[in-house]
Amino acid sequence: MSDFQADRVEAVAEEVRAAGGTALAYQCNVGNIGATPTDNARAPFWTTGPADWNSFIGVNFYWVINATSAVIAGLIERQAPGRIITIISEAAHFGDSELEIYAGAKAGAAGFLRGCARTLGRHGITANCIAIAFTATPDVRKKYEADPERLKKMMSRRIVRRPGEPTDIANMALFLSSDASEWITGQTYSVSGGFHLGV
Repeated sequence: MSDFQADRVEAVAEEVRAAGGTALAYQCNVGNIGATPTDNARAPFWTTGPADWNSFIGVNFYWVINATSAVIAGLIERQAPGRIITIISEAAHFGDSELEIYAGAKAGAAGFLRGCARTLGRHGITANCIAIAFTATPDVRKKYEADPERLKKMMSRRIVRRPGEPTDIANMALFLSSDASEWITGQTYSVSGGFHLGV
């Protein structure tokens, strides 16, 4: 597993080891190769340019390409089933006002993995996406705890009226990485409390 904060990724890896699993922790930032976030994140994209767009494209699209390209050769060489899973956003399905580049990058990641699914299936390697919506990560939790009325209003429009938890996403990732999913590839699964309904 990887993160740009070494202490954070090592803490997660240690939890995996304590539970009896095997995990390696790497500090890296493969998504932001050549991209630096700017203050213009929500400015109309037609008033900015590539320097601003790359902060979204680097993290949300190139990261997936970089990470996938780093493991494919090894997965093929070992001649054993493999799983490629990436997390995208429901913005890839419905778009996102003021975050058009972000939504496009997430949709691009899904399209890229569908292509990988077609290419790699003959090697027993599957590739799938998990599309998430409002999820109570530590930073998000701080924001809505400071404004409970805003959270209540937001949840009133949801089918399952609670924020997503990281474990909701982890459970889907666990399934997609297991032998139970070996005949599933090229799919995007919505884990969003019903935020997106589709077939």
